[in-house]
Amino acid sequence: MSNQKKRIFQIEAFQNRVVVDPKYAEKTWKILVHAIHEIYNHNASGLSFEELYRNAYNMVLHKFGEKLYSGLVTTMTAHLKEISKSIEAAQGNLFLEELNRKWNDHNKALQMIRDILMYMDRTYIPDTHKTPVHEPGLNLWRDNIIHSGKIQSRLLSTLLELVHRERTGEVIDRGLMRNIVKMLMDLGSSIYQEDFEKPFLEVSAEFYRGESQKFIECYDCGDYLKKAEIRLNEEIERVTHYLDAKSEGKITNVVEKEMIANHMMRLVHMENSGLVNMLLNDKHGDLGRMYNLFRRVPNGLAMIRDVMTSHLRETGKQLVTDAESLKDPVEYVQRLLDEKEKYDGIISLAFSNDKTFQNALNSSFEYFINLNSRSPEFISLFVDDKLRKGLKGVSEGDVEIILDKVMMIFRYLQEKDVFEKYYKQHLAKRLLSLIVKLKTACGYQYTSKLEGMFTDMKTSQDTMQGFCSSHPELTDGPTLVVQVLTTGSWPTQPSITCHLSFEMSALCEKFRSYYLGTHTDIKAIFGKGQKHELNVSTYQMCVLMLFNNADRLCYKEIEQGTAIPASDLKRCLQSMACVKGKNVLRKEPMSKDIGEDDSFFVNEKFASKFYKVKVGTVVAQKESEPEKQETRQRVEEDRKPQIEAAIVRIMKSRKVLDHNNIIAEVTKQLQSRFLANPTEIKKRIESLIEREFLERDNSDRKMYRYLA
Repeated sequence: MSNQKKRIFQIEAFQNRVVVDPKYAEKTWKILVHAIHEIYNHNASGLSFEELYRNAYNMVLHKFGEKLYSGLVTTMTAHLKEISKSIEAAQGNLFLEELNRKWNDHNKALQMIRDILMYMDRTYIPDTHKTPVHEPGLNLWRDNIIHSGKIQSRLLSTLLELVHRERTGEVIDRGLMRNIVKMLMDLGSSIYQEDFEKPFLEVSAEFYRGESQKFIECYDCGDYLKKAEIRLNEEIERVTHYLDAKSEGKITNVVEKEMIANHMMRLVHMENSGLVNMLLNDKHGDLGRMYNLFRRVPNGLAMIRDVMTSHLRETGKQLVTDAESLKDPVEYVQRLLDEKEKYDGIISLAFSNDKTFQNALNSSFEYFINLNSRSPEFISLFVDDKLRKGLKGVSEGDVEIILDKVMMIFRYLQEKDVFEKYYKQHLAKRLLSLIVKLKTACGYQYTSKLEGMFTDMKTSQDTMQGFCSSHPELTDGPTLVVQVLTTGSWPTQPSITCHLSFEMSALCEKFRSYYLGTHTDIKAIFGKGQKHELNVSTYQMCVLMLFNNADRLCYKEIEQGTAIPASDLKRCLQSMACVKGKNVLRKEPMSKDIGEDDSFFVNEKFASKFYKVKVGTVVAQKESEPEKQETRQRVEEDRKPQIEAAIVRIMKSRKVLDHNNIIAEVTKQLQSRFLANPTEIKKRIESLIEREFLERDNSDRKMYRYLA
């Protein structure tokens, strides 16, 4: 057969995947196995990987995939056995270095072999359900190296010895340790866990069991906790440097159990240095360390809390029943305040403001304060003493602090009415003492103004409660407290003007409208001479006053005479002419609604069994479309100064800011009140620029600068 015919036949065989002579496969395999040897012997530079890939490709294509796969396993196994001998022969510190070096060589070789056999991985492996080249490469390393009889136990003991040396203060090669541990992880998490982590945890438990026993015999509680804290941090650092991250929880649990959980009772009750000693001597550092360590173990914080509660209740009981302290009520309460401040500091500085500890503190104080039935009286005497003489030379802010502290103690009282009884007496004595002296010196007329001042204070308090109840929407904004004072009863103050912020100005206007709307009384005489005092709103008063000069008025006349907005006027007339029992006016024609053609006159037949009659205002009905538009327009106008104020606050703080960030920050600041429109924000920026609060950057038109 000619050479040309042979080539044609080979091409046809290739195309039809005809099985060729086994000698071809044997010859090709010899080329490949030679290449594998060269790779493991570090002579891969002279190889043609393209040609080797083509040879492996042809073997798979010609149905010799099994020969290629099994031959690879056999060849790789032989090399790994030789590598195993090399590692076994390494002495001392060279053992891990040799293992790490050979592992790196094996990984590089495995990568090159995988590239050569890529076609086999893509076609033959899936068809035969075998594992890809890389996986058997790892498994063979595991079986022939890591689980070798002469390497496995030696590797474990070497690793554990290095950890022990590091725990006892020696410096080890953490990089080498990290590489070896990573090798175990690469072989599979189960290999890492079984071959290293499990025995590592067992040895660690034994180590810390012995060390904790030695420490607790030699150190006091504070020093022992410092040692435990150091050991815990060392183990966390060890994991960070060369162990698997999942080992952190396991090894910290070992330290926590052996050094903390197993010795909690002894540590807490350690004589002259335990928890009670720390509390007595305000050892915040030791207390914080105990809290942070005990919180890591079951029931740790409960033990601290129970011991603290028991100690606090016992000392508190001694305080409130001590015969000496009962002789001086002021000193009695001061000691309570000092004790409260002490434990507030401990909970804040050492116990992370733990709510359960705060609750235990409150419960303890409530327990022992109420053991003494005179506690309400003593607290009242303390306040009376401070207000009489104890606050001389103390600033107003310090006065508030002292009174706030007293109120904390007051809240623990179960018999607050007893305190009230005593405090009324003490307050009355203070006031009467002063008023009697003033009346003796200056006469009755002088003290009548003082008495009027107290009346105003009570009336103002009631007024503010009513205002807050009628405007629940104001709870999120600024807080307004108004004192309404009777002219002549109070010292005259100079009239000083100032510009209030928009928020405060609007709030003051709301209160003004509320007060005027609820504090207008007028006297009226109806038919048969029946007299009544009517409590009406300002608008109602304006309408009724018109009837002093007219017997009958039409709607248009009332509207023209009062200039009250139409919607408010209709509600005002409806409340006085259409509500049974309050209809001081009558209207024609009779109906429930108010029309512009209606006429009104005084109801001569109005009668009530009460002299004082409160005429309410009908609740506003749904707004008409024009009213809605008007309301919306007022809202938008009200928002403008709020947006400008937000822009100024932001720019005053930031000095320079771009347009998009201003939009974002203004929106964030105002979102609790409303969602600001970006277009409106832009308009407000332009307005502020015109008024020279801001200016544009010369080089960037979207950047703004604040002008101080």
